[in-house]
Amino acid sequence: MIIKKRKIFNAFFQGLCFGMAFFVISVLIAILVRVFFGGAGVITPGFLLKKPIEGMTAGGIFPAIFGTICITVLMIIMAIPAGIAAAIYLTEYTGKEFLGRVIRASINNLAGVPSIVFGLFGVGFFILFVGRGVDRIMGFSLAFGQPVMLWAAATLALLVLPVIIVTTEEALNSVPVSLREAAFALGATKWQVVRNVVLPQARSGILTGAILSISRGAGETAPILFTGCAYFLPRLPVFTIPYVHIPVINPLDQFMCLSYHIFIMATQSTNIEATRPIQYGTTLVLIGLTFLLNLSVIIFRIYFRKRQR
Repeated sequence: MIIKKRKIFNAFFQGLCFGMAFFVISVLIAILVRVFFGGAGVITPGFLLKKPIEGMTAGGIFPAIFGTICITVLMIIMAIPAGIAAAIYLTEYTGKEFLGRVIRASINNLAGVPSIVFGLFGVGFFILFVGRGVDRIMGFSLAFGQPVMLWAAATLALLVLPVIIVTTEEALNSVPVSLREAAFALGATKWQVVRNVVLPQARSGILTGAILSISRGAGETAPILFTGCAYFLPRLPVFTIPYVHIPVINPLDQFMCLSYHIFIMATQSTNIEATRPIQYGTTLVLIGLTFLLNLSVIIFRIYFRKRQR
């Protein structure tokens, strides 16, 4: 009788979990299908490669694509080294000490902060405090103390930092203690063990954190509302190096972003119905771009896993 009840409960909860998973996947498929059929007809080479004209009602979205890629790359450059360093410190040096517990609690609380709060913090700290302070010291006239790509990327880096720290810490903890002890027995120092033994073993887990951070940061709108994003900016945030005439990204310029572009067109357009195909097309491009960025990191992760095996 007891075994029969256990089988019934097991079948019930197994079916419940399957049903919830099927529901989530069905919702995701429905959204993707709606976006695909709503925006596939708009996507053309001109839509992807041309600059916007007539207030974003014509032309293309190339500046928004370029700006999204630039700010995502800058975000990863800022967030990943800081997140890995923090995870190494928490895992290898503090352990379960009081300071480590306090830092972990702070990181967990930071992960629950709404993204709009990060945007307001970016304005107050990066732009008004750091940026204006640098301008006063260097004698500039609002070079750093204004909304620019650099501060928007820094704000997004703070947003995704908890994700990178937590996933990296889990990856470091998954490395067997015996490997560390063997390295110490051979006379290696703490940093040599971390650099040559722990980090290579945890590389795939660290890349997982990078994937999750790209997925979250590339589609965020609230943190960049006040920190450097513009709606209609039909030029690229680049400048040309004198003498060599090589264009490079200008982090002290405003930029366009796909997520902000979708938000403005969906909420503040004078004719939402007329621009709805462009909204769906831009959404489809953002989903595809995020997928490609994640796919590139996944390929690196598979490559490192094969090398590790």
